[in-house]
Parts: sequence; structure tokens; C-alpha cells
Amino acid sequence: MRPLPRSTFAARLALLAATLLPALASTAHAQSSAPETGKQDYSEAERIIFMTEHLGTLQPPQTLAYRFNRHGSLEADFEDRVTLRLSPTTAGACCNGEADFLSAEHRLALPQVEDARANPVILYFLEHDVRDMSRLTKGQQNHFRKRIRMAIYQGARVEERALEYLGRPITAREVVIDPYADDPNRARFEQYADKQYVFWLSDAVPGGVFGIASRMNAKEAGAEPLMVEEMYLEGATPPDLSALARR
Repeated sequence: MRPLPRSTFAARLALLAATLLPALASTAHAQSSAPETGKQDYSEAERIIFMTEHLGTLQPPQTLAYRFNRHGSLEADFEDRVTLRLSPTTAGACCNGEADFLSAEHRLALPQVEDARANPVILYFLEHDVRDMSRLTKGQQNHFRKRIRMAIYQGARVEERALEYLGRPITAREVVIDPYADDPNRARFEQYADKQYVFWLSDAVPGGVFGIASRMNAKEAGAEPLMVEEMYLEGATPPDLSALARR
């Protein structure tokens, strides 16, 4: 996967600041516009998730399909799909991205991401998650955006992971974050604060995103998790998430 040039990344974040994850985009854009200091501007996790050309090898038009499921003790289980449609930009490059993110009462209406280089399905999943956390806790969406942003910036765990796609072994980068572990406001939503997120990124799969998952653990040791949400590229074999319990 090729990293995005600094100027391209700044332009992409400026666009995203007006649409998806505004807290994340505006802060990262400010960092990318800062004078060069010789210091590393971004964490390894930020570069893997947000600053890589996941779509760089794709030839539009193309459609990527993802399986989505939610299960746990908090709410009713359901299965659904996410469809990402990629079309050529006005310059003929890849890609403008538009998604059908879930359906019926779960559907999330989101704008098109123009001239996307990183896979916009990441931002769609996170925006869905932020709105869901706000619904459950009655908290401000920007608070949850900020906690996710900061966790990716300074608290992420990154390692290589052996996975399976279309029945063959592949290698992916696994990024794990715990946004609310040290949240000074976690007492306001303590029931939901033991939550972890996992991103699997690999250039061995179309669009670079093997899958994304979140797990909200129950307070009682060994109890069924409150909520698990998983989204995997069609053809991906879901990895075992049990290791996230009390990790």
C-alpha cells in the first residue's frame, strides 16, 4: 500500500471535515498544515488507517461488498450488508465512493466521498459507531469522535496478523484501540465504556480493508459481551474476537 502524499492527504481531510468525522478530520488537517519540524506528525496507526491509498490498485467502476452483523446481550441481533460503489473521478482516476450502509431501520445515510484514496468504508463504519454511542449514552457525538481520534493517535496497538481471504492465507496489519479506557468522562457512560475496536488492513484484499469490529464487554467476568459489531469484506473469514475480552 502506498502512503498518501502530504498535500493529497490535507486536501482529503479538508473535504472530510465538512462531512464525516469532523473532529478527526479538522484536527488531522491542522496537523498536516503545520510547519515542518522534522518530527513524525502521525502515529503508525493513523498512517495505516487513514493515510494509505487502499484504493490505489482498483479500476473503477467497481463495487465492494461487506457483511455486517451485530450480536450481544444489549439489543436484538441482526445481520445486514454494506455496499461500497466506486466510480471514476472527473479526471478518470479512482475513486469517488458512495455506500449503502445497512438497510431498513438500521440504514445510515452518508454523503459521497469524492476523490477517495483511503477506503471510505472505514469512516462510514466509525460514523455509524459514533452515532450509535450517542444514541445509547445520550452523549455528544463529538466526544466519541475525539476519543477515537486520540486513541488512534497515541494509544493504538499494531501488529501483524495471519488471516484468511477466499480460502487462502494472507497477512494483515491489526490495529486495536480502547478509546474509553482512560476517558475522564467515562463515569457518565460506565456501562458502555469497556469497548474496543479492531481494524484489519491488507493490500492482499480489494480496497485494503479486510474488516473492522468493535466489542463492548460486560462488567461481569465471563459474561456475554453487551454488543459486538463486525464488518468483513465478502470472502473474508472472520477472526476470533474472544481475545478482546478483558484484553
